[in-house]
Amino acid sequence: MVTTNPIYLLAIIAGVCAVAQWSAWKLRLPSILFLLLAGIALGPVSGVLDSDALFGDLLFPFVSIAVAIILFEGGLTLNVSHIRGHGAIVRNLLTLGVVITWALMSVCAHYLFGFEWPLACLFGAIGVVTGPTVIKPLLRTVRPSEKIENVLHWEGILVDPIGAFLAILVFEYIVESSGGGATGEVMWVLVKLVVMGLVLGCIGGKCLALAIGKYLIPDYLKESLTLMGVVVVFAIAESFQHESGLLAVTIMGAWLANEKKLRIDELILFKKHVTVVLISVLFILLAARLQLDAVAQLGWGIVLFLILVQCVIRPLSVWVCTLGSGWSWQEKALLGWIAPRGIVAAAISSLFVIKLESNNVAGAELLVPLAFVLIIGTVVLQSLTAKRVGDYLGVTNLAPNGILVVGANPVSLAIANALRKEEVKVTVADRSARKITQARQSGLSVYHGNPTSGHAEDNLSLAGIGALAAMTQNPETNALAVVHFRSQFGSDRVFALAQNPEQTHEEKKDPTSLRESNSLFSADITYEMLADALQQGASIEVSALDDATSAESQLESISMPLFAIDDAGFTHIYGEGKDFSPEPGWKILHLKERA
Repeated sequence: MVTTNPIYLLAIIAGVCAVAQWSAWKLRLPSILFLLLAGIALGPVSGVLDSDALFGDLLFPFVSIAVAIILFEGGLTLNVSHIRGHGAIVRNLLTLGVVITWALMSVCAHYLFGFEWPLACLFGAIGVVTGPTVIKPLLRTVRPSEKIENVLHWEGILVDPIGAFLAILVFEYIVESSGGGATGEVMWVLVKLVVMGLVLGCIGGKCLALAIGKYLIPDYLKESLTLMGVVVVFAIAESFQHESGLLAVTIMGAWLANEKKLRIDELILFKKHVTVVLISVLFILLAARLQLDAVAQLGWGIVLFLILVQCVIRPLSVWVCTLGSGWSWQEKALLGWIAPRGIVAAAISSLFVIKLESNNVAGAELLVPLAFVLIIGTVVLQSLTAKRVGDYLGVTNLAPNGILVVGANPVSLAIANALRKEEVKVTVADRSARKITQARQSGLSVYHGNPTSGHAEDNLSLAGIGALAAMTQNPETNALAVVHFRSQFGSDRVFALAQNPEQTHEEKKDPTSLRESNSLFSADITYEMLADALQQGASIEVSALDDATSAESQLESISMPLFAIDDAGFTHIYGEGKDFSPEPGWKILHLKERA
């Protein structure tokens, strides 16, 4: 029986959102796929949910504010140093690649579906974005080579706000043109939109940065007041110039991301809470508004469109952007195969179509169905095929060999540098800027921040990393890292240094100390023991095992083995539950005490 009780409908939405998010986590697929399919099932298929009837006049304001928050969160990832620091290919994809994709998708929308050129250009702008929420689950499944993963990772993060900015400009041009404005008037409106968005975004970002930097906001209010500030800046900008609000909040986020000496980890954490809930509800409501007859109007052109997107547009863009890079054709082919569309495409298209329909723009009702077809088609197709394509091309990592070291201290840095010298990929994570600087100066790859934070999910690259070694002096930090990365690396590849007996006795009632983890190296080896040994002149040495007879005697002479590197170059970690036996040809990293 279909209910019209708002409480029951909201409860149904909440329950479906929870199931969709859990299913996405369990199956390691983008959550947007499950949310959109669930919304379609609740709306046009079953008729259980009518978003317009449920929210009435509040639907459009809710969608507008939700999109503003999503774009602000995207702006928080737009750090200029990231664009500079990840090579020419990322820069090319964010500039030339965006232009190529925009132009070709616009052509497809015009000739395949009869969109007028302005509307076709709007769809092309919406279709350039991928996004970390759809890229990261694919990367975990495909496990491409490190340089492919880095490019896809940073392209997904940085292209969201760029594509949104482009779409906003095209949309405003359409709205002003449809209202009968002359070309000069339309251009003046666009100038006002950009200027107003830039000015208010910079002011909002600077004020919030000052308030946080001068500790005018207590820690427990940072996320809440930031969220409120985003809504206020959006509303103020909209009161001066329509659509400048979306640009303003994007610039506001980008300002904070590029503010020197400002830690924004806590701000990005609200993505783990408010934004996840907001996105879930938003896409259930938007998908429920989809008209299946509008999808049918697109006809068989949908199939040709998806083929062109997958097999022509993206590969051509990648080919142009990688000219002179020295990449193999196999690497270019996999990079050109992976580009699923995500949250920003669905959110912006749904928001814009509401306004376009009110302005009687011809063909606007087909914008959302085509955007949803693009999202679902690319996500499903690439989720099913990307791993097979990567394996066939030979550009995937069958078993990531690197190690994530949590904690930058004398013990962890000595071990990390010894591993690096043996060509083992090591990334060191720590919240201390001083310690991270020291690690970076020694030549190590580093991540400055909490590796279990929301910020790390988008910015900590785990390309080539397949194991965790938590070596901080804080047992709680180690335990949290083990729990967080267990699902990523597997229970047998996450290790933490054992606590010393005094800590173990004092913290028996601490819930974090009860979380099971594999003891790193040995249950008898603590941080204090290793630190004292190094301070007294011990060193990390490497011993190569010879033939079977001498290998056995060599192993017996090693009192404290730490890591073993087999003859194929794979790194094994000594610790609780060790399931390997070193053989001739292997290397053993061990602690050698001073003679």
